[in-house]
Amino acid sequence: MTFYVIDDHPLMREAMVMLLRRLRPGAEVVELSHLGKFAAAVQARGKPDLICLDLKLPDTIGTSGVRDVRASFPHTPLAVLSSESAAHSEEPCIEAGADIYIEKSAGAAEITAALKTLLTAESEIEPDEADGAPAKLSKRQKQLIVMLDQGLSNREIAEVLGISEHTVKVHLWRLFKRIGVNSRTQMLHYARVNGFLAH
Repeated sequence: MTFYVIDDHPLMREAMVMLLRRLRPGAEVVELSHLGKFAAAVQARGKPDLICLDLKLPDTIGTSGVRDVRASFPHTPLAVLSSESAAHSEEPCIEAGADIYIEKSAGAAEITAALKTLLTAESEIEPDEADGAPAKLSKRQKQLIVMLDQGLSNREIAEVLGISEHTVKVHLWRLFKRIGVNSRTQMLHYARVNGFLAH
């Protein structure tokens, strides 16, 4: 596996590299300080299995980096890390193509848990059955659908399940990707049509 950490802050970059090496001891972790070096690094070191991208880089504006990375690698797990609060920047980053938004102030344990869930989620996604049957969902995923139907926020779901809000976001991302939807509304419509929820 090859992971890319793109961050212009040396200390943050080193911390992320340590986290990822602990998470996947056999993985190659490539460090970059600018997004402009990414394409050449991929040619030299191989395609990414995970991209950890700092939102504010010297050669990006707003969510331009997220859009550029997503355009090049539409299916690679993409985690955006930022010193900005989620309330301010999370939604634009998700809309631009990030799979998860992580505040740098979250702490090592929470960042590790979010990245671990993201990597596990990616590896466990199976292609939908060829006969068009509804996707097979895990017990946790069915639980999430019920909670979405109840109108619970990510924070409320996290409290009920006793997990972090970041982990909830990754579980939802995995669920949406599994089903092939982009929003809670689409998810609930799918769930009703396929019998996961009562009409």
